[in-house]
Amino acid sequence: MTIILDGKKSAHLIIENIKKKTANLKEKPGLAVILANNNPASRIYVGTKEKKAKEVGFNSYVYKFDENTGNEQIIELIKKLNEDSKVQGILVQLPLFSHLSESKIIESIDPKKDVDGFHPINVGKLNLGLDFCPIPCTPKGIIRLLKDYQISLEGKNAVVIGRSNIVGKPMAALLLKESATVTIAHSKTKDLPIITKKADIIISATGIPHLIKENFVQTGAIVVDVGIIKNKEGKIIGDVDFSEVSKKASYITPTPGGVGPMTIASLLDNTLELYLRSLE
Repeated sequence: MTIILDGKKSAHLIIENIKKKTANLKEKPGLAVILANNNPASRIYVGTKEKKAKEVGFNSYVYKFDENTGNEQIIELIKKLNEDSKVQGILVQLPLFSHLSESKIIESIDPKKDVDGFHPINVGKLNLGLDFCPIPCTPKGIIRLLKDYQISLEGKNAVVIGRSNIVGKPMAALLLKESATVTIAHSKTKDLPIITKKADIIISATGIPHLIKENFVQTGAIVVDVGIIKNKEGKIIGDVDFSEVSKKASYITPTPGGVGPMTIASLLDNTLELYLRSLE
């Protein structure tokens, strides 16, 4: 029998725990979100972050920039937020307008306030297994979701499809930390089904609609779908053809309702953790 990995349920437990902790704090954690693109999905996502941050008792600050904005304006704001004691987490919603420099803007964030874990210092810490650093929210949420279902990763053959700095690369690092054997594939990998069919765990983050079909998956595999795409009918679908793959998988995430809620919950968890560490 295939078990659905219910991200909504796990995210609810995380959020309720954050609410309890926040209620006992003298000052409330502050999360600042910077939006510099016209992507409708990003705007919806930022709105959801703001709503959830307020729901758990955080102070939420959203800064929106138009296409006439330059790097300097955003970096100047980030410098002010770096010095603002009311803000413990700074997030730059990606992607940015094409003329902006993602690297310059991300690198201007204080690593101790880098709630997404994208600053090069935090990326280095994660990959070297050094002391605490904020972990990118989607990979962190996926690991938590798997653990909530008592899925052991030790010794498992895991294939991560996607090589982005947001999901693919940090996902591989976290799986290695859990003692999985990791292969990173991507949209240009040759004979992808041959690679994925040997996997105990498949985590797909390409944004290619229904890339993963039944013939990509061995019976009993654990399948995590990170993709979120709107089809021609306006329906949200993922990388994984759920109707096909769910017949063979032992565990599978739905889209929507799988990874998405865990990403938001992990963002809030990171914010609280950065706040608590700022008190030390």
